[in-house]
Amino acid sequence: MVAELINGLRTFVAEVMPAKQDLFAKLATGQSPATLFITCADSRIDPSLITQTDPGSIFVVRNAGNIVPKLADGSSPDGNAASIEYAITALNVSHVVICGHSSCGAMGGLQDLDGIADALPSVRRWLEHSEQLLDTPAASDLDSLIEANVLLQFEHLREYPGVQAKLDAGEITLHAWVYDIGSGDVRAHDGSAFTSLLRS
Repeated sequence: MVAELINGLRTFVAEVMPAKQDLFAKLATGQSPATLFITCADSRIDPSLITQTDPGSIFVVRNAGNIVPKLADGSSPDGNAASIEYAITALNVSHVVICGHSSCGAMGGLQDLDGIADALPSVRRWLEHSEQLLDTPAASDLDSLIEANVLLQFEHLREYPGVQAKLDAGEITLHAWVYDIGSGDVRAHDGSAFTSLLRS
């Protein structure tokens, strides 16, 4: 597998970079992405492939369950929270997409927190950021839980410094997505329900 990665790197340097020489020359001096894209670490999810965007277009944060961690006073800095804060405050992104996906293992784990406690203690603790969803009707249905989790993360995001002020000023727009791995379709929340972006 490592040999496959190295071969891919060689192809990238020999073929892809020369074809986009101007783009990479510009990116070598800095970045100015318009969108923060928060999604799952699942190996089946590739944000740039799904959105067909070039490097530098989206600032990606990936973790188990596309979670925006709650901010806790006095706790150690969290890499996810730091990346989100940087994108919003330093890069001044104008859009935030939180993208869940079908068959999410993290949300399956959330449905069985006690069952994964011994084998996956760090995962169990991480999923506590979404534990309140277990007290909602969405808890018993995986697809509903995936959607509810995406919406919950925006509640967490609004607690980050400056986010609510940017929302009130119209400087940032939030987008709740759920990507279907099998079909490629994305359902976006329109304020009342998740509906297909491809059919809108």
